[in-house]
Amino acid sequence: MKIKLVTPAPPQIHTGNRTTADRWARLLRELGHEVGVQQDWNGEECDLLIALHARRSFPSIHGFREAHPRTPLILALTGTDVYGDLEKSAEAKRSLELATRIVVLQDLAVAALPQGAQGKVRVIYQSADRLTISPPREQSCFQVCVLAHLRSVKDPLRAAYAARELPGSSRVQVKHAGAALDPEYEKQVEAEQGTNPRYHWLGPLPHEKAMELLARSHILALTSHLEGGANVVSEAIAVSTPVISSLIPGSVGILGKDYPGYFPVGESSALRRLLSRAESDDGFYRDLQQRVVGLHSLVSASRERATWEALLRELG
Repeated sequence: MKIKLVTPAPPQIHTGNRTTADRWARLLRELGHEVGVQQDWNGEECDLLIALHARRSFPSIHGFREAHPRTPLILALTGTDVYGDLEKSAEAKRSLELATRIVVLQDLAVAALPQGAQGKVRVIYQSADRLTISPPREQSCFQVCVLAHLRSVKDPLRAAYAARELPGSSRVQVKHAGAALDPEYEKQVEAEQGTNPRYHWLGPLPHEKAMELLARSHILALTSHLEGGANVVSEAIAVSTPVISSLIPGSVGILGKDYPGYFPVGESSALRRLLSRAESDDGFYRDLQQRVVGLHSLVSASRERATWEALLRELG
């Protein structure tokens, strides 16, 4: 099958949506399909179009459906689709109508969609590879990792703010990797580093280096206001790094409703209490770790590949 996979995310920047598109392309090629990844559909012939992002990919979705009324079209929804654009964007809503099938990245997203679209929805959990050689945890400190570009939706400095008022006895150090996609945050990051000895911004890292940082860290802090189902959570599960996350459906749909590592969105004091507890309470830390280890099968590449294979069979 000849497949075109459209994502607005540019290849030069390692965003979650681009990571998803590139990984899906690789899995689909492993299934024997010819796959091209591009930012827009420009009239090329294909047997299937897969489009990430209901609003931003609407021109491609609309143009493809006009040209090919009966050809399968899969719409993959992002966090900004599910928990933002679908409430206010007519284009995003129309994309749902034009799609043959809709893919979401965790099961709580299904209930967030209009009831008329829910029959089209299939859940595909994102996979992540374990490292061939797993590095040891950092010994010099209790390392908290933030893997997030500097964008407001990621609330990228929340872990730094939480670490400011930890007691002097704490060994917490926040290591933050991500590109400055919003210039205003770059100044804030530089200022934070100048006054907060527990915070270190590493800038953008290649994926391999980011995974090594994640594997060496004691905790991944995910502080986003919304996520569709973050790649980085799957990656943390794959390398058995416990997650402390803002209480958002995109994380709950992966980690589970009874996962004990959630804090209210934007609340530095609640995040600080969780970080302090993870550092000082061995039982709590082991519980977090055992829970992510128990999710290894959820993020296996074989599971994600098999789910895609079943979806393509369904489309004939």
